[in-house]
Amino acid sequence: MQPPSIPAALAKLDSLPDSALSLTVKDVALILGRSESSVWRDARLGKLPRGVKTGPATTRWNVGAIRRHLAALGVSA
Repeated sequence: MQPPSIPAALAKLDSLPDSALSLTVKDVALILGRSESSVWRDARLGKLPRGVKTGPATTRWNVGAIRRHLAALGVSA
């Protein structure tokens, strides 16, 4: 079985600046090993940084916020 393909945003995660607002809910779910529903729920409950609405049906997460969240969990990005 082939591993799932890694979105371009994840492949270059280490090279993105903390200020980048480029992670989709799918990217965040893949990084955290969670479902998209879990990402939305955890963000709503304050267990995960909230995404930023960039359009009527578009939300993006800040790379730095996700890195800090991972660091708090003891996981390196």
